[in-house]
Amino acid sequence: MGRFTVHDLPLAGLKLVERQRLGDHRGFLARLFCAEELAEAGWTSPIAQINHTMTAHKGTVRGLHFQHPPQAERKLVSCIRGEVWDVAVDLREGSPSFLAWHAERLSAENGRALLIPEGFAHGFQALTDEAELLYCHSAAYAPGAEAGLNPVDPALAIAWPLEIAEMSDRDRAHPLIGTGFVGVRL
Repeated sequence: MGRFTVHDLPLAGLKLVERQRLGDHRGFLARLFCAEELAEAGWTSPIAQINHTMTAHKGTVRGLHFQHPPQAERKLVSCIRGEVWDVAVDLREGSPSFLAWHAERLSAENGRALLIPEGFAHGFQALTDEAELLYCHSAAYAPGAEAGLNPVDPALAIAWPLEIAEMSDRDRAHPLIGTGFVGVRL
């Protein structure tokens, strides 16, 4: 019996994963990851790293982060406390949706996850205080391969749902996309 319903999203390769919750008056059980079931959705690597973040304040934006090949990574992003507006930006060189973005509300209540393929940048805005995320990564963090886009870049025109309350100096310093930006070659 499958524990996930996987939906294709408007950007090729980007998937929304809905988890089946089995429960009763005591609570519920939901499978966070299953290599066999998620392989059909594009997850074909072992999990190399799992990260847990907590964002203290509503309105905070984190991202937009990615890693260059050969350390490019898939991410399965799940919200386990509170709610976030999770954003993926297509950076794949030559993609018909190059620089397009898509966002989904992820929350502890809706149990949804975003499966983000290689070649995408990822970021989010906390819609509640103390929003917590779990990330499964297909590649380990590689400082020499990390990069980011500026979350308020007019070229992306991301419609953040709340006024941006906080952002790290590092994320704010990511460069704006120039005319020479060709994307990520996978």
